[in-house]
Amino acid sequence: MESLALSRREFLCRTGMGMGAIGLTGMMGSLGMIAPQARADAGFINPLTPRQPQYFGRVKRVIHLFMNGGPSHVDTFDPKPALDREHGKAIPIHFATERKTGSAWKSPFKFQKYGQSGIEVSELFHHTAQSIDDICVIRSMKADVPNHEPSLLLMNCGEARQVRPSFGSWVTYGLGSENQNLPGFMVMCPGGYPIQESQNWQSGFLPGVYQGTYIDTQHTQIEKLIENVRNNYQSLPEQRQQLDLLQALNERHRKARTEDPQLEARIQSFELAFRMQLDAADAFDVTREPEHIRQMYGTSTQARQILIARRLVERGVRFVQVWHGAGQPWDNHDDIEVGHRRLALECDQAIGALLKDLKQRGMLEDTLVIWGGEFGRTPTVELPTPGANAGKQNGRDHNNHGFSMWLAGGGVRGGSVYGATDEFGFAAAEKVVHVHDLHATLLHLLGFNHETFTYRHAGRDFRLTDIHGKVVPGLLG
Repeated sequence: MESLALSRREFLCRTGMGMGAIGLTGMMGSLGMIAPQARADAGFINPLTPRQPQYFGRVKRVIHLFMNGGPSHVDTFDPKPALDREHGKAIPIHFATERKTGSAWKSPFKFQKYGQSGIEVSELFHHTAQSIDDICVIRSMKADVPNHEPSLLLMNCGEARQVRPSFGSWVTYGLGSENQNLPGFMVMCPGGYPIQESQNWQSGFLPGVYQGTYIDTQHTQIEKLIENVRNNYQSLPEQRQQLDLLQALNERHRKARTEDPQLEARIQSFELAFRMQLDAADAFDVTREPEHIRQMYGTSTQARQILIARRLVERGVRFVQVWHGAGQPWDNHDDIEVGHRRLALECDQAIGALLKDLKQRGMLEDTLVIWGGEFGRTPTVELPTPGANAGKQNGRDHNNHGFSMWLAGGGVRGGSVYGATDEFGFAAAEKVVHVHDLHATLLHLLGFNHETFTYRHAGRDFRLTDIHGKVVPGLLG
């Protein structure tokens, strides 16, 4: 006897002459939830096919330079003369921190004005500062808690606790990709995963095709960068025959069951892996760049991966996230002068080169570059804490109350500073920009209304900003 338990799809197929199933299929197709072959058979497009945003967006692609661990804003892009004056003294402004902090601690780095805008930047980012007139520095960022894990997820996914799609996944879900032979969302992080690992670039409840593809850029050989990118035993036509057979078997398996996003994501990944053999080797081979370009970026691992980021967006990849400090993060609870100087030396030249390179190629006008970490650091010195700072008093604790980020490129008000922290740099005091506000503004630049750009899941419409966020007009050019 046939079971009376019917899936939603079976119920719709058996009632109303199957018209309900047609509607369901169309809805799922618009959400990118049908495997490529099934979509082709039904006249649908690949889920990564380029799509238009809700309205005209100034930005077509994104490079997110993620400074893992929390760079100190008062040592980079938010000079505080009051710290020089009050160094070693108790200050009247103090907020809750993860660990105990003491007196004011002046920056060991010199600041100076750059560009026609005259914005002050630390000596740590001398190369980046050469493009300050194309940069909008946000000095009034605010997150929720002074802990890495929730703050990383808040910055990357808009939610500190629950499983939610990352910003890069939302972008590729909304816009697709301009290169079908490469993933639409790529993540480069040398030496392994950061804290929270792949949750930082997860697709959450979005189809798996929109999840970030991780690349370990400590390697230079294409076979190590992307495992199994080449097949040394079969030709491309032979692989195509094998893949077609596998797709047919998978499709037969899929049709006999209810919709399975994991299966469909696996089917799409087989197709993408095959196509990547054509473009991946070229995209990741920086030796194909002219010598003067490679010299401009530098020779460090960070330099190489930032140059790769430019090559990827140039080839149509929609969203590239570049991690810095996964193994040795900007989390300098002690020896901040040594740690921040070393980390800046690894990336500053390449970041400055990226901004100049994009501009000279005419790409900066529709490419958005984002720089920052999950929070900032305290303007007060961290007191000795067992297991945290080796008993030293020359570093800073986590600070979610106020920190800096910057944006450059399409639609951004270059050569400007938005907002301010208090005189010591402890908390955002003027024109506060919460992470939700930042996300709303970034989506606006990409052509999306953050309140209506949603995905239906578990009976409700979800969005990157949840029920929060507002666009910040002062960041827009």
